[in-house]
Amino acid sequence: MLSTLSAGAAVASLLLAGSASPTTANRFGDDPPSGKITITVATVNGSGCRPGSAAVAIAPDNTAFTVTYSEYLAQAGAGTKPTDSRKNCQIALNVHVPQGFTYAVARADYRGYASLARGARGLEQAGYYFQGQQQTARKSHTFTGPYDSNWQTSDETDVDALVYAPCGEERYFNINTEMRVDGKSADPKATSYMAMDSTDGNINTVYHFAWKECPARK
Repeated sequence: MLSTLSAGAAVASLLLAGSASPTTANRFGDDPPSGKITITVATVNGSGCRPGSAAVAIAPDNTAFTVTYSEYLAQAGAGTKPTDSRKNCQIALNVHVPQGFTYAVARADYRGYASLARGARGLEQAGYYFQGQQQTARKSHTFTGPYDSNWQTSDETDVDALVYAPCGEERYFNINTEMRVDGKSADPKATSYMAMDSTDGNINTVYHFAWKECPARK
């Protein structure tokens, strides 16, 4: 059963990998630049994302980008191993933006699907940072069974707390996520899982840019 669910989530993620279509208009900072932005995956590490299992896409209006995972699933209970209950992923992105602009991430929308038996608990948490800078505080979200549906969490940063990439420098943007499933208080015959994607084919993770023009060089 679990292999079927995982395969469905993987297919859904792969279908989404080529496009980004956030529904929220940009409302953070300056207007986005009109020039081309490119994002490539530099490195991927973690039990929830082997190399090649994460894809990135830019929104057409440069207000956001998406990260899609194809194998990111934590599970606990019948038929699982202890190491299955915690999955993590650290992904380093190489972001190229038009000259004269810099960016921060103002909001991150994490989405997926969870099937939690009564008594089981699921946890999603995430943080991010630019290479050479301190990581943002990791924000956690908990789900309690019985639960069998899509899930979504949003982490938004206050405008005065936004951390921008240094102007004129190339720094990797690192995203550090984690999912856990605790089934100790659930029926031992039940299996619970939490995935950072969806079985219905319309879910991915969206990071909303805040843009700022860099000071003119003298």
